[in-house]
Amino acid sequence: MRELEQQITKLSGATAETLRSRETRDMFLKFRDELTRGKIRAASKENGAWRTHEWVKRGILLGFRMGELQAFDDGSVLSFVDKDTFPPRRLKVSDAIRVVPGGSSIREGAYVAPGVICMPPMYINVGAYVDEGTLVDSNALVGSCAQVGKRVHLSAAAQIGGVLEPVNASPVIIEDDVLIGGNCGVYEGTLVGSRAVLGAGTILTRSTPLYDLVNEKVIRASTDAPLVIPENAVVVPGSRAIGKGKAAEWGLSLYTPVIVKYRDEKTDTSIELEHLLR
Repeated sequence: MRELEQQITKLSGATAETLRSRETRDMFLKFRDELTRGKIRAASKENGAWRTHEWVKRGILLGFRMGELQAFDDGSVLSFVDKDTFPPRRLKVSDAIRVVPGGSSIREGAYVAPGVICMPPMYINVGAYVDEGTLVDSNALVGSCAQVGKRVHLSAAAQIGGVLEPVNASPVIIEDDVLIGGNCGVYEGTLVGSRAVLGAGTILTRSTPLYDLVNEKVIRASTDAPLVIPENAVVVPGSRAIGKGKAAEWGLSLYTPVIVKYRDEKTDTSIELEHLLR
């Protein structure tokens, strides 16, 4: 992979003529194939800490630069126009990925592990990594470079945001055994620790403070670190009153996510039935 990294880094400022060459196209297709196979990824956990691989993001952006518009169709029913460098992925039974009929799409350059279930319609974008046993429910999005762990449940209409630029920015990371409730949104490089539970409608961004009622503290992102949801945290939508100005006079409040408890046997019992779907 070191050779691929060097080639992509060298081509970051390449001319359009260079990007059109057969040699560059072949190199990119090799890079995309390794992404699809999960051999390279936009971020990985090393020595207990997540590390962003900037060169992988550069490679994806390179693909958009060198791509040409192409029509993709399935007979006379469906028709799409997109960059030829990132076509829809064609799955085989041997991939062991369940894609239920109804309009789902996975882009080439996204890794989807055996045992993943895709309910229609859902979308997995380039650079995403979705690990074994995860369920991606209807109308859910796994955005560019998002990293989703094992046995995660992305409920209906959950949005896992993509982060391609800037290239040094952390992607959204969902660790193992997390439950993301319906209509949740996780954006801007937020890291959700293993076994956390996000109640329906919870929105997490880099600028959103998280109020931990159990430990009586406020969790925030910093200049060089994303918002981190602790392992086993149970997070629900909440609000905080505005204490001054006209907003206070009118009794207005702002949305904020709140940790109301940490996962226990009761929590596990309430979500354990989902394994029957697998």
